[in-house]
This record gives sequence, C-alpha cells and structure tokens, in this order.
Amino acid sequence: MAKPTERPVARRPHRYAWLWEPLETDATFVLRAMFGAKAAYLDGKLMLCFCAGEEPWRGLLACTAREHHAALLAELPALSPHPILPKWLYLPEAADSFESVAAKLVALARRRDARLGVTPQPKKRKKAAPPRRSKK
Repeated sequence: MAKPTERPVARRPHRYAWLWEPLETDATFVLRAMFGAKAAYLDGKLMLCFCAGEEPWRGLLACTAREHHAALLAELPALSPHPILPKWLYLPEAADSFESVAAKLVALARRRDARLGVTPQPKKRKKAAPPRRSKK
C-alpha cells in the first residue's frame, strides 16, 4: 500500500520574530527556548526574552542586574520590574509605546550596552546515582 505523502506542518512565525531579526546577523547570536519564551543571547549573555503567552508573560523582558534598573527606567519609562521576575524589567505588549521601546532595547543589545545582559549560571551536572547493592 502506498504511503500518503506527508505535508510539512506550517508553523506560524513567533509574534516577536521581527524584533530579534536584527540580532541574527551577529556571529554570537543564539536564540533558545526558555519556559515558553524565546531567549536571545549575545556573546554568551542572556539579553532579551520574548514572551508570547498571557499576561504577565506577553511582551519583552530586558535581562539586567538590579543595579541597572534605575538608569534603564529613566531612559525607557514604559519598562517596569516584572511582577513575577522582578530582577528583570518588563515591557508589556499592551504598552502604547511597545514597538518603539522594544526596538530601542534591541538596539541597546546590539550595541552591547553594559546595562543589558546577564551571564547565565553554568548548568549543574547531575550526580551519578550510587551503585545499587544486590540483595542476596
């Protein structure tokens, strides 16, 4: 019996793909899935997370240290500490200035602005389970 031809599943592009596209030409750019979001890395640093879920996970997370919050908030007042991950700043999609502020954050990331980016903790290796004793 002949196998029916399989049609490739068409995937819709991520709603924020247009934002990370300018970063794709950077040789160090990496895009990874992270808890249902897309995380953009440059030079091994986590810079931005693009969240397309339900509020408060619908918008852009600027990955930064708390010491940089005041400076970024002064420059981009549409940002606020994320209600669940307050160590990072959040730009909700519902913000009137979402597109322009998101584009500014991407530009800051491209310029390697020192206020953006966090170095991820190295993954811990799981310890090998102790050998099992056989019951006699």
